[in-house]
Amino acid sequence: MNVDNVKSQMRKGMLEYCILLLLHREASYASNIIQNLKEAHLIVVEGTLYPLLTRLKNDGLLAYEWVESTQGPPRKYYRLTESGEVFLLELESAWDELSDTVNHLKQKRLISKDL
Repeated sequence: MNVDNVKSQMRKGMLEYCILLLLHREASYASNIIQNLKEAHLIVVEGTLYPLLTRLKNDGLLAYEWVESTQGPPRKYYRLTESGEVFLLELESAWDELSDTVNHLKQKRLISKDL
């Protein structure tokens, strides 16, 4: 089994949650979202991000508006909708449960390793 494949699947599974977390703070455009994810050590390319943003918009979780830019063409700024905020709360709850489960199992592994 290839660990890189598993890591890639794990990243894909949490990418949507991370994007919603970023947009909860403030509206943002795609290049800025990519930069913020990169700073968090989650590398995402435009070819992955744009289809995900479109799907989230089509699902009613995101909305966007065009904003004029002083440096080039107008930018599409994405923001969470009210439904997106509710969905984010649900994802946060699911993430907390998953994180607790994984941390519990890791602790058990560490304890049994020490015995």
